[in-house]
Amino acid sequence: MKLEHTAAQLVDAAIGRAGQSQRFIIALAGPPGVGKSTLSDAMVAEFTRRGQGAAIVPMDGFHLDNAVLDVRGTRARKGAPFTFDADGYAALLVRLRAEPDRDIAVPVFDRALDLARAGGSIIRPEHRFLIAEGNYLLLDEPVWRQMVALFDLTVMMKAGLEELRLRLIDRWLAHGLNHHDARARAMSNDIPNAELVLGASRQADLEISTGL
Repeated sequence: MKLEHTAAQLVDAAIGRAGQSQRFIIALAGPPGVGKSTLSDAMVAEFTRRGQGAAIVPMDGFHLDNAVLDVRGTRARKGAPFTFDADGYAALLVRLRAEPDRDIAVPVFDRALDLARAGGSIIRPEHRFLIAEGNYLLLDEPVWRQMVALFDLTVMMKAGLEELRLRLIDRWLAHGLNHHDARARAMSNDIPNAELVLGASRQADLEISTGL
């Protein structure tokens, strides 16, 4: 996958479908480690190059706090579907579409701090194209199904599980874990989540294979 070429193709598709829409929301879904954040950034850059306002609305901003997960006994599964406030994310998307003329604050997940920062980003009226980015946006399960009607264009990124495993281990190594613990984190939580996304998501309008 050539990033710039793929971003340009997706921007072409979005602009072609948007018509006179005041706000157009693109869902970019896929398993952890597949490169959603990188592609989202490339798409924003491409929209900007074409004189179109765009911004990212990350699902990760709706991670439940560690204190909540500790009470529920689910912190070891942080990143699984049930560790997100899916209803809160859906409500934000509804508001972003309903109030395109207002500045709207959105939470952003700080990976270094391992927590969501409220008001970490501002979606402004000039941001006509919004990229909703997250693992479970197309998951065909309760709570998540409500998301589908909120998107104007849906995109699924896919990659092989072995390559995802290597990437996810590298991600945890970069966060200071030793190789044993990094592999354990990837295999006990990230890879099951990836398998769920790949096996239980709705068909997207467009599908992208990273060729891994």
